[in-house]
Amino acid sequence: MSAAPGRPGGGRVAVFDIGKTNLKLSLIDENGTSLAEARRANHAVNAGPYPHFDVGTIWDWLLGELARFSEPHRIGSIITTTHGATVALLGDAELALPVLDYEFTGIEEVDAAYASLRDDFDRTFSPALPGGLNVGKQLYWQSLRFPEAFARTRAIVPYPQYWAWRLCGVAAGEITSWGCHTDLWDVANGELAPMVRKMGWQDLFPPLREADAVLGVLRPEVAARTGLPADCRVVCGIHDSNASMVKHVYGAQVPQAPLNVISSGTWTLVAGIGAPLSVLDPRRDMLANVDAWGRPVACARFMGGREFSILNAGHANDCRWEDIAALVARRTLALPSFAPLGGPWPDRRGEIRGPQPTSAQESYALATLYTALVADDCLSRLNSSGEIVIEGPLTANPHFAALLATLRPAQAVWVSEDRSGTTGGAYLLACRPTAYDPPRSRARPVATLPISDYVADWRNALTHAPHAHP
Repeated sequence: MSAAPGRPGGGRVAVFDIGKTNLKLSLIDENGTSLAEARRANHAVNAGPYPHFDVGTIWDWLLGELARFSEPHRIGSIITTTHGATVALLGDAELALPVLDYEFTGIEEVDAAYASLRDDFDRTFSPALPGGLNVGKQLYWQSLRFPEAFARTRAIVPYPQYWAWRLCGVAAGEITSWGCHTDLWDVANGELAPMVRKMGWQDLFPPLREADAVLGVLRPEVAARTGLPADCRVVCGIHDSNASMVKHVYGAQVPQAPLNVISSGTWTLVAGIGAPLSVLDPRRDMLANVDAWGRPVACARFMGGREFSILNAGHANDCRWEDIAALVARRTLALPSFAPLGGPWPDRRGEIRGPQPTSAQESYALATLYTALVADDCLSRLNSSGEIVIEGPLTANPHFAALLATLRPAQAVWVSEDRSGTTGGAYLLACRPTAYDPPRSRARPVATLPISDYVADWRNALTHAPHAHP
């Protein structure tokens, strides 16, 4: 199809997916077929003024992989999707300050003062979160602790748009990242929150561009270093959990509701498309995200990937149903929370009650049970109805989908056959096919698993024996 002005056109698409734990670069052709992929671990650097992301190393890796991709393939567009709660402060030609890691708890020293500055939940639908999960708190802390460097800031851009800026030189804002529990977006009115003007930051926010807008073409030096064509388009980019939703509302003027999308990775986000925002409880890490078309979406979340890794102590890759059934029969309970940030029980310290797992496979089974139970709880808090679609790494765990179908027999549970929902959603924005039917398969409940009493014990333990973090 022909490209509209300012929109991506055809050609192969390079999708740069920055997760909190891993980096991935994918090359996808015009038909949605993956042609090549590169991965590496991602981690923060605990040095300098505060823990931050090593954007220099990431940049060198990205350009090196693009150069490797470009030799056999012509790339027409590049789009970036990243984790949320991360922004870049641009100076005249480079960063004014390092890109802060949102898990840094040092900024909590300003919590009391910041609480009086942030707007009400019923305006931003952004709860007060620990660490740096509220970007507004990051900016406030940086402005106090590094006033001279902060004064050199010429633009504040979300993380996906930072990489677009490095690629093409155009600074932009984008709604899915600003609308992702930053405290900086007025969901009720569809504009920057009043706090932005109160703090005098409004002139630092570049104009908003849509996630699928073409910002420009590659900087000449990037094209020269990578061998990519000089007219390769740089697309604005999108927050990763929102990218996972794109596939399921693509081409719909009004999304088919109700629909629930579980986006997994370091974070597990449960999006209740069509659920009213009135169900959101800020005390339970429930919030509104804003989708690529500016529509608010009620969400609940927990740090599922991080918690799974902690519980999967033997680093197994799979388990048997017999391992899950053994834990259920013995009443081995994993009770939240095992991650320091987020989730419905932010004040609980994770614990395993009952007989401990006896093998690596049982540890994997317990991690699967735990993740399914917390996801089920999030769905219930959203008053979930309608279909459930699982996206991301959890699609590789067949037991998770079957457990969720067992826990929620009244709802159809589907597993995306594209295991990288973020990459697939970003590809759609960059390539803009005329139609798209997301491939998926139905998960079936396990009728032979007597889980109802186990679930009742798990819920009862949470209700009657809270354990606070120290």
